Amino acid sequence: MTNALVPETTRIGLLARIEAKPEYVREVEELLTGALALAREEAGTTVWFALRLSPTTFGIFDAFATEEGRQAHLQGKIAAALMEHAPELLAEAPEILTVDVLAAKLS
Repeated sequence: MTNALVPETTRIGLLARIEAKPEYVREVEELLTGALALAREEAGTTVWFALRLSPTTFGIFDAFATEEGRQAHLQGKIAAALMEHAPELLAEAPEILTVDVLAAKLS
C-alpha cells in the first residue's frame, strides 16, 4: 500500500505494552534502555522507541518497511531477552500489537 504520509521505511510497526512488577521497575527500565544497542543491529528495524507510560508501565514502538523486518524483530534478540526475563520482572505477559502507520514525521 502506498501512502504519501508515511515514509517507505516505516509502513508497519509493533506497539508493546509492558507492565513491570513494582519491585522490578528499575530492572525493566534497564532492560529496555539496554535493548537500544540490539535495535541498532537490526537492519529491518527502522524506528525503535522505549517508553515509560506510568510508574510501572512501559512500552516499545518500532517500525519497519516490510513484514519480513517485523517478523525478524519478533524473533530477534530483544524479544528473546524480554521473554526470558518476563516471569521474574513482569506483572503480566507483554501485550504486543501489530500496527499500520497512517502518518509519520521523522525529522
